[in-house]
Formats: sequence, structure tokens, C-alpha cells
Amino acid sequence: MARSNALRPDQVPVACKPTLDTFTKNIGFTPNMMATFAQSPIAFNAWAALLDSMSKALDVKTRDSIGLTVSEVNGCNYCLTVHSFTAEHMAKLPADEIILARKGHATDPKRDAAVQFARKVIETRGHVSDADLKAVRDAGYTDANIIEIVALVAMYSLTNFFNNVFDPEKDFPHVTPAGSI
Repeated sequence: MARSNALRPDQVPVACKPTLDTFTKNIGFTPNMMATFAQSPIAFNAWAALLDSMSKALDVKTRDSIGLTVSEVNGCNYCLTVHSFTAEHMAKLPADEIILARKGHATDPKRDAAVQFARKVIETRGHVSDADLKAVRDAGYTDANIIEIVALVAMYSLTNFFNNVFDPEKDFPHVTPAGSI
């Protein structure tokens, strides 16, 4: 059950309206998470700016795979529904790749290294080993790319924590609950 109400269009703060309207136009509807998050113009607009910047990092399959991995570790079922949907429809990941990403892996060796590293970052709260860092570098990621992986982990964790706290009504297709795959 939602712990906070999603704002109706007439309730959205003026400072959030342009950003939320852009999301609504691009997605085709206003997700409950965003309509709830928009209660704080400061947090919502900061997250939207980070999301916009991070959409230029790495490639879409790697970003969505990291989102699935982080959301699985954080137990965020709302984000798992969103990332499963976007991974299938935008990144064009097949269902078996989506499940694999939730488990912290990928069939593509380079993407697998990024996803495994992201999982290590979230599980260890950033206290990765030298071997973890070497593995992602050996896969071809630069330090700039590794910083982007860490930033993606942080960005996805923000929405995971937000959704775990406020539990907005899910408005994307259902996925198998975390821990059941």
C-alpha cells in the first residue's frame, strides 16, 4: 500500500511541472513514483538532472542491466518492474538477459564485468577489492567509466530507497518478486 499519495496534475509544484511534463510526454503517462517524488522540487529536479546526465553514460543495455542488479540487491520491486519494462522495450534485452542481470550477470563479457562490479559496489557499500577493480578494468572500462558505474549505482539506489520508503502503486507490468528468481 502506498505510503504517500501521488500528486494529481493540479497538485504538482510549479518548479517540478516542466520536468514531470517532459517525463509524461516521453513515457506516455505519469508514473506514480514520479508523481510522488515531485512533492519535493529540490530532490525531484536533482534526480531528474542526474538521470539526464547519466543517460549518456555507457550504453543502454549496460545501464539497464546495472539498474536491474542494483534494484534486485536493494529489494525494490517498483524499480524492478520499471527496469524490466525498459530493458525489454528500450534496451531490447530478452527475458533471459533481464533475469541474468537481476542475478548480477550478463551474457556479453564486457557488460558482465560492469554488472558484476556494480553488484560488488552496492553489496560492499563501495568497499570493493583491488581484484574487483582490476576485473572491470581488464574488461576494458576506463576509470571514467568506472566512476559512471558508481554514479549509476548511486542513482538507482536513490530511487530504490525512495520507492522502498514510499511504496508507490506499481504502474508497470508485474515482475516476479525479488528473491523468487
